Amino acid sequence: MMESIKSIWEITDLRKRIIFMLLLMAVFRLGSWVPTPGINVTVFQQYFNQLGGSLFGLMSMFSGGSLSRMSVFALGIMPYITAQIILQLLTVVSPTLEKLQKEGELGRRKITDYTRWMTVGLSAFQALGIAVALERETMSGVPMVHNPGISFVLTTVLALTAGAVFIMWLGEQITARGVGNGMSLLIFAGIVVGLPGAVGSLYQNVFVTRTWSPMRVVLLLVFMLVIVAFIVFFERGERRVPIQYAKRIVGRKMVAGVSTHLPLKVNSGGVMPIIFAVSLLAFPQTIGLFYKGGLFGKFVTGFLKLFAYGEPLYALTYVVLIIFFSHFYLSIVYNPDEVADNVRKQGGFIPGIRPGKRTADHLDDVLTKITWVAGFYLALVALIPEFMLVGVKLNHLPNWLGGAWFDSHMPGWLLNGMGVHFYFGGASLLIVVGVAMDTVQQIESQLIMRHYEGFLKKGRVRGRRAAS
Repeated sequence: MMESIKSIWEITDLRKRIIFMLLLMAVFRLGSWVPTPGINVTVFQQYFNQLGGSLFGLMSMFSGGSLSRMSVFALGIMPYITAQIILQLLTVVSPTLEKLQKEGELGRRKITDYTRWMTVGLSAFQALGIAVALERETMSGVPMVHNPGISFVLTTVLALTAGAVFIMWLGEQITARGVGNGMSLLIFAGIVVGLPGAVGSLYQNVFVTRTWSPMRVVLLLVFMLVIVAFIVFFERGERRVPIQYAKRIVGRKMVAGVSTHLPLKVNSGGVMPIIFAVSLLAFPQTIGLFYKGGLFGKFVTGFLKLFAYGEPLYALTYVVLIIFFSHFYLSIVYNPDEVADNVRKQGGFIPGIRPGKRTADHLDDVLTKITWVAGFYLALVALIPEFMLVGVKLNHLPNWLGGAWFDSHMPGWLLNGMGVHFYFGGASLLIVVGVAMDTVQQIESQLIMRHYEGFLKKGRVRGRRAAS
């Protein structure tokens, strides 16, 4: 391991990439502590602590705590991800965008420009909702805004929008000039910095307040290790489709046919379906910030209450969105027709399947089946922190759906949760494990390209995306 680390620093280009990535991640962390002007940060944090067990708590985790401090980076990368989702969905129905996507690098650059401008618009819209809501809110009679008015609203919109655009720029720079995917690494950094606080909270609960028994902590740690093993197993899982290459003449020699396989990753979308789902679930909450009073405001509040974090309807919608985006993201990153055509051009075929259209249909069928498995796996992993923090709340269902029965027959810890924070499972661990595996793979690829031994001498880390 030490030799591998030494090899990394001997390669000038790789060393510069890693240093550049770490510096931009440090800038991201520094910006998360710059407060938005005009906000009483102390009062806001007291208010936000009451929302810790909610969707806003999950969003704050993705932003590295910026939302809980209402810093200039409070919006995080969510507007950018939401813009990507909207553009990809519009590509399916818009002939103009579909044509741009097929134009190669020039078309992709144009779509990227559209995504950036849409990010600015979504950021401004969400910032406006936050500014309006903060002017109305108080904590024990103390307002959250020092000087409410049009100047505060404009300042907040400008600061939060600029922060979101700057984060977008940081992510793109890390992707282009660093190591790994910039957006995923920024989320990774936001989660990892919260782990010491989670460990401190455990210590407080066990040795100071003694609200938890040591046995409970041991069980939680064992459960976390099981979840990590479960995530690694699925992230490295793949379906190998056999490929047979016929005999062919190369120059004056006859090359014998060979048998190989085409690896199809079980979870080719990684953590992106979860992030997409969280982005869409957060959007109605932003709209709800504009409406607090009046008849329509009561309707919006009641509607959003059904989708509150931990409610059965929220969990069902969350699962459906994750499964949908698993298939949607796969359709973006993997083209069975192109893969089948490449196999045919190289003289290969799947035994028992005709080359061309039949091969593409077969690959599409296999991918669809394993993506269903990946979707349910991601949904299970994503719901673990919700279950551990706030429970399943089946007792909130109407009586005709069994709400009263669940209330009287199921234990309270199952319905109301155990108060354990996100860091002990679910999407956070999935992001940490997945991004770490991807980053190690990127570094290992750089080392192998330069004829060095890989970062890991045994058990190469396979990427999360399918080879095509």
